[in-house]
Amino acid sequence: MSFSPDSRLVAEVRAAASHDERRDGRTPDILLLHYTGMASTDEACRRLCDPESGVSCHYVVLEDGRVLQLVPEERRAWHAGVSSWEGETDVNSRSIGVEIANPGHDFGYPDFPTAQVVAVTELCRDICARWGVQPERVLAHSDVAPRRKQDPGEKFPWAILAAAGVGHWTAPTALRDGDESLREGDEGAPVEDLQTLLSLYGYGVEIDGVYDAATAAVVRAFQRHFRPARVDGVADFSTADTLRNLLRALPAR
Repeated sequence: MSFSPDSRLVAEVRAAASHDERRDGRTPDILLLHYTGMASTDEACRRLCDPESGVSCHYVVLEDGRVLQLVPEERRAWHAGVSSWEGETDVNSRSIGVEIANPGHDFGYPDFPTAQVVAVTELCRDICARWGVQPERVLAHSDVAPRRKQDPGEKFPWAILAAAGVGHWTAPTALRDGDESLREGDEGAPVEDLQTLLSLYGYGVEIDGVYDAATAAVVRAFQRHFRPARVDGVADFSTADTLRNLLRALPAR
């Protein structure tokens, strides 16, 4: 197993302080994508390397496409925070974290430049090939921490990555106004069915038949990643049908 990316991909190595051993002999099988979410990319890079911050990541992809490596891949970077996927709560031990320079929703949330998207795609392809990361385990930070995080958000071009072989994707079902929807405050078997489907995909959601704030947050996270045309936490036909199509496309487990 190679712990190092293609040398042509990394422009600079900077040493982050916050990392440790992967626990229980884990090796990465999740690739987790973030945005930096700070007004300044330089400020974000300083924070990711600051020993007082308690956060880090393996890579940062700058707006111009240059890639910085902050933590060796064999080490456990501290990027996921309180999170879960398929019942696993130590996402850091299972993942490689890539931060994409973008100020995020709190600072204007610009589009991701083409050069940056190309670099992210190339880096992700290299990581997935070397570690055997399966497409359905290329995830957003918001997927694993839906109540806390929005990144990399609905503007991130997941379809472009998927066309290059990175990540799990199906064309979203078109929006259809007027269809019956599930939303916060609803209860009953249809809500339980939705929660079950989200859980089967990997999301951390309680299956109790109550469409509460936590369920709405998971639905928003799903929409940001897989049905970005409208991110509102309402499980309309488009959202539910896209989820079912993704589940059908999963390899047998």
